[in-house]
Amino acid sequence: MIKYMTGVPVESIVDVYGTLTCPTNPVEGATQSEVEIQVTKFHCVNKATAAMPFQMEDACRPEPKETDVGAYNPEENQSSVEGGRVGQETRLDHRWIDLRTPANQSIFRIQSGVCTLFREYLLSQNFIEIHTPKLLSGASEGGADVFTLDYFGKPACLSMSPQLHKQMAAACGGFEKVFEIGPVFRAENSNTRRHLCEFTGLDLEMAISEHYDEVLDVIGNLFVFIFDGLKERFGNELERIREQHGFEDLQYLKKTLKIDYATGCKLLREAGVEQGDYDDLSTENEKKLGGIVKEKYNTDFYIMDKYPLSVRPFYTMPDPNNPKLSNSYDIFIRGQEILSGAQRVHEPKLIEERAAAWGIDVDTIASYVDSFRNGALPHGGGGIGLERVVMLYLGLPNIRKSSMFPRDPRRIEP
Repeated sequence: MIKYMTGVPVESIVDVYGTLTCPTNPVEGATQSEVEIQVTKFHCVNKATAAMPFQMEDACRPEPKETDVGAYNPEENQSSVEGGRVGQETRLDHRWIDLRTPANQSIFRIQSGVCTLFREYLLSQNFIEIHTPKLLSGASEGGADVFTLDYFGKPACLSMSPQLHKQMAAACGGFEKVFEIGPVFRAENSNTRRHLCEFTGLDLEMAISEHYDEVLDVIGNLFVFIFDGLKERFGNELERIREQHGFEDLQYLKKTLKIDYATGCKLLREAGVEQGDYDDLSTENEKKLGGIVKEKYNTDFYIMDKYPLSVRPFYTMPDPNNPKLSNSYDIFIRGQEILSGAQRVHEPKLIEERAAAWGIDVDTIASYVDSFRNGALPHGGGGIGLERVVMLYLGLPNIRKSSMFPRDPRRIEP
């Protein structure tokens, strides 16, 4: 039996029968160190027939801490194994093997947990889960960064967001509180460590009674529920990830910190960073602001609202007191944006004016505009990138580590 066992190729699928025992000393080099099996029967279910592109022990080694989350060049990560470490692109080329590591098993259980907790909380707040189309006649957020396709002889594109349909459902369809978990497509040629061409969106939309702060309260409480739930339910998984990708626990407040855009810009200027109150925040300045907020308020998680209107989508409600600002907000983890949202325009004439200002052909969103002509509730919401939330919560240096089969400008396989 021992001779047969030693001849079975590495990573073959086997059934092992035996008696569990507790060794005198912990077993090194195994995921379970406090128990071992005295084998009595061994069967090979399916032999591996191809040579391993890398060894599992190499794929499981602790990785050096990376802090740069800017540009990503796949050519720099092509090497199979250097110094006993497996390159990122080699891992992704053979993702079905890379997923077997304890850290990756845990990352995607955490990802599943985020979706479960997202759904649990919103259902407890009387939201209803919906499913919107991913084939559209026009871009849902304006701009040209969409994947186009032929739809029975007519031009169409893949959805950049469930934005327009979730508004129809919540504000016009009578559901008032809706959410969706589904794919989102962005044809941006962004070769960075935090962008993907396809990701999973966690979207919500809700009617507003008096003020859009009602939406911010729901979102803030939602994330606290998610963060608390991950700590309570996934302690073992977090430790497995920490062993390979050492990270610091996320710091957050039970009542989520909220600052306005002008305050954020002021904090940057006080730190010697050039930032105008009506200028868009660069990624670098977002990260710098995250560090300032962490030092000042002891939190990695916060909300910033009242963004300049010029940097928000066409359906964003202008600030009634300052036409240069908007009733919009972003939410940050470790200095990087994970949610962008706003109160939406619910008046047809204003929607058409805002769309025209963005150069959007109103005919391509005619059904969307028409849906507000029969009465619509004031409403707001936001869209969350699942993979980015997981990446930042776990302090991972690359969003491809939190996407099971990532799609970026250079990768469409496996």
